[in-house]
Amino acid sequence: MDFLQIILALSGAVVFFGIITYNKLVKLRQLVREGWSGIDVQLKRRADLIPNLLETVKGYVTHERETLEAVTQARAAVQNAGDASPQERGKLEGILSGALGRLFAVAEDYPELRADSSFIEFQEALQQVEEEIQLARRYYNGTVRNLNVSVESFPSNIVANMFSFSQEEYFELENELDRAVPNVSF
Repeated sequence: MDFLQIILALSGAVVFFGIITYNKLVKLRQLVREGWSGIDVQLKRRADLIPNLLETVKGYVTHERETLEAVTQARAAVQNAGDASPQERGKLEGILSGALGRLFAVAEDYPELRADSSFIEFQEALQQVEEEIQLARRYYNGTVRNLNVSVESFPSNIVANMFSFSQEEYFELENELDRAVPNVSF
């Protein structure tokens, strides 16, 4: 009878461990989804600011049609991304960030534009949204890391495999130039 009790106790412990691990994996998966939703909200906010910024710039910039079109096309690509993977979305967002960077570089050639209060407000709002996107990316990538560690680590990987939990992709910049440290010289 002692042997039977030991087997039952061990079986109960295994089942209890399985339940605890499963619930932990579910929680981590939900945190990843929450993190991705946060990124998505911030990216939508940025996309919503861009048309207003472009309208302000169009009034001043007459010879820079290519730059304006590049921003417009990149924004449209991002909005049409739908359920793209983080890797695909990161690539599109990198293109949009590059186009916006070129737009602000062009704006430097127009002192009247740089002094326009609407342009300044949109530029500041865009900068704030970029900071919030960065925070959302960090949160998302942190939750992805936690899930991926649990999915790969023993013994939780046994439960993860049993219930088809899989690793998630990090949200990373695709453009290597975006990662590069700028060269500053005086």
